[in-house]
Amino acid sequence: MPVLTRPAAPAPHTTKEPPARTSTRASWWRQHRFGIAVLTPSLILVGIFVYGFIGYSIRVSVSKWQGLNPDLSPRDPLHQTYDDMFRTPRFQADLRNVTVFTLLFLTLAVVVGLVLALLVHNALAGRTFFRGVFLFPYALSFIVTGVVWRWIFTPSTGANLILQGLGVHHGPKWITDPAVAGDVSSALEPVLPGGHFIQVQLGIPLALIPVVIAASWQLGGFVMANFLAALSAMPEELREAASLDGAGTLRYHWHIVLPWLRPVTVVVLILLGHISLKSFDLVYAMVGQGPGFATDVPGIFVFDQTFRALRYNTGAAASVVMFLLSAVVIVPYLYRSVIREKNR
Repeated sequence: MPVLTRPAAPAPHTTKEPPARTSTRASWWRQHRFGIAVLTPSLILVGIFVYGFIGYSIRVSVSKWQGLNPDLSPRDPLHQTYDDMFRTPRFQADLRNVTVFTLLFLTLAVVVGLVLALLVHNALAGRTFFRGVFLFPYALSFIVTGVVWRWIFTPSTGANLILQGLGVHHGPKWITDPAVAGDVSSALEPVLPGGHFIQVQLGIPLALIPVVIAASWQLGGFVMANFLAALSAMPEELREAASLDGAGTLRYHWHIVLPWLRPVTVVVLILLGHISLKSFDLVYAMVGQGPGFATDVPGIFVFDQTFRALRYNTGAAASVVMFLLSAVVIVPYLYRSVIREKNR
């Protein structure tokens, strides 16, 4: 009797699937190829004309290039140009001036902008008119502002004529005053390592105060506009809740309005901070180097060293220092913004 055997089952048909990584990569490319194609030309231009020129400026700053003939051979040691520059009294005065100018300007501009924003926001009538009036100086160029305010703060004209009419016959010297108030150089020498190389008075140059006033006048409207935008987005329920709790006007603004404006204040400080660190045209048009370099800033130093003295390595070194000063202000804010965006 024959033995019946069950036929073997056919082998299951298997298909090879492509690796998941290859599929994911192809999907990512299909999704982002249009954006990559659009952004690539911009990235190339930015890489060349921004970061490429920054690298070239660093290269020039460590070279021997002085005069019309380019000489990119490196100095020995490489930091010699920076060492010589930081030891010159003029550049030390420039760093002092730009630090003092930035601190005073930021303080005055934010206070003026905040006061104007609160007044315009709470105005019963004419809000649009006053907003345009206070914002108008921002539309002017810094050159125009510098020329006008130079006439105002020249001792023989402008503000001193008004003071003479009020009976003050010996008015301030304004932009011609070489004095430095609050000098702390002698106090820093014992505690600051290497402080003996400081050759300028570390204080507030009085001739710089008119420049601070002019800059705050022009950019106070810009600060006001940013605060007004934040105040317009403020929920009305907060004011009603504060009123029900019995909070007065002062407590309402101190405990509710100012905390609400804190993020806008940080943005305004960042924007105005990097503007003040790179200041050139307003200072140059208004007073220039000033008496005893009392109003000189790194921007004017770069201009003089590069285009007048033809010391391209020194001018490039000062430009690199200005770039680093701006980066100190902007990079932490950008880093914090990126981290905050990732955590959302």
